[in-house]
Amino acid sequence: MSRRVVRQSKFRHVFGQAAKADQAYEDIRVSKVTWDSSFCAVNPKFLAIITEAGGGGAFIVLPLVKTGRVDKNYPLVTGHTAPVLDIDWCPHNDNVIASASDDTTIMVWQIPDYTPVRNITEPIITLEGHSKRVGILSWHPTARNVLLSAGGDNVIIIWNVGTGEVLLSLDDMHPDVIHSVCWNSNGSLLATTCKDKTLRIIDPRKGQVVAERFAAHEGMRPMRAVFTRQGHIFTTGFTRMSQRELGLWDPNNFEEPVALQEMDTSNGVLLPFYDPDSSIVYLCGKGDSSIRYFEITDEPPFVHYLNTFSSKEPQRGMGFMPKRGLDVSKCEIARFYKLHERKCEPIIMTVPRKSDLFQDDLYPDTPGPEPALEADEWLSGQDAEPVLISLRDGYVPPKHRELRVTKRNILDVRPPSGPRRSQSASDASLSQQHTLETLLQEIKALREQVQAQEQRITALENMLCELVDGTD
Repeated sequence: MSRRVVRQSKFRHVFGQAAKADQAYEDIRVSKVTWDSSFCAVNPKFLAIITEAGGGGAFIVLPLVKTGRVDKNYPLVTGHTAPVLDIDWCPHNDNVIASASDDTTIMVWQIPDYTPVRNITEPIITLEGHSKRVGILSWHPTARNVLLSAGGDNVIIIWNVGTGEVLLSLDDMHPDVIHSVCWNSNGSLLATTCKDKTLRIIDPRKGQVVAERFAAHEGMRPMRAVFTRQGHIFTTGFTRMSQRELGLWDPNNFEEPVALQEMDTSNGVLLPFYDPDSSIVYLCGKGDSSIRYFEITDEPPFVHYLNTFSSKEPQRGMGFMPKRGLDVSKCEIARFYKLHERKCEPIIMTVPRKSDLFQDDLYPDTPGPEPALEADEWLSGQDAEPVLISLRDGYVPPKHRELRVTKRNILDVRPPSGPRRSQSASDASLSQQHTLETLLQEIKALREQVQAQEQRITALENMLCELVDGTD
């Protein structure tokens, strides 16, 4: 009688567990907008959730430690004039978050470490360039202040948030609505999926489609794609019979899939969350009440089913904590923030280990908060892998770092000096130059005055928070 050989893997026994009730975030009016984004973004300091808002778009930002019931008057981040569709934390600054909206704009916000006493209404910068709603945001993994947006106008724009300028605009690559966009590990390539059923690999700086595959999944419903650490593409989609399906593809040979597996007949889009350190992909379907997870390896069948975390309540959205925000002392390898109708519940994925010592094999060095490149360096053609940090002693988020936006001043660009035409023309030119310099000095003085007032407002808000905390 032949014995079945069990595949060796340290992740075979990963199990999920919902946090205790007092560790959840209660009384949050989660957005009801029909849009296939995760509605939730999380980092080691904050939890952000898109919420219901009358007459505009809003999201709430909570410090991770502020669990329990959320006050109904808790300040929101409001500024958009239509519903917020996507939010994304900057990987290089835990206090900076970008939001995209139905109002065609992208706003970038600085979140203070203290709890604000009123709604945050002033973004650091508003990025305007799309002609229809903006539904997808993704920060560059290694370059500072580089943000990607994709809109209903079928255009992908890559911005330098530090100056507010458009670095690249990919206008004519997608004939229909873009469903998902994902950077590879060093930010040199993009994987996109589109309503035309085509999976594309794009070099954004060359403005070229490097490879493409039509009907990676034959169904008409939306497809999702993420890069794996081996450079493969993991996709989720639907068969022609509307069964959900997952696939693994080699961009160098798109003819045949590396793996293709049918799953079930549910109609919710599967959102893939990929962890490159463990090469585990977690699949969360909107409207599902479960999280399925698979390990991707170099051995057939390449995508190995591990387990399913099941609960009673369906999920409205899901946040995925970066590796540096996990508790290594408990062998936690992933943490999700599951959105219900009126609350957010942490779900912790753990590898059972008997030892309390740091587990090197579970926690290889992981991307930290320092960027590897500046925006201009990336645009000029440089690539760099993420700057890695060790989690051996745990991760302590750096102190509040302010994002400074330096808009290029068109007044600084002086007109080229032409040949001397006449004395009167020369005098007029000198007079204009003098007026220009006077204006620039006045603008500089006003800017310094505004910054001084902002610092004073911040100091007064801090004093008020201390007084409120003291009375509590």
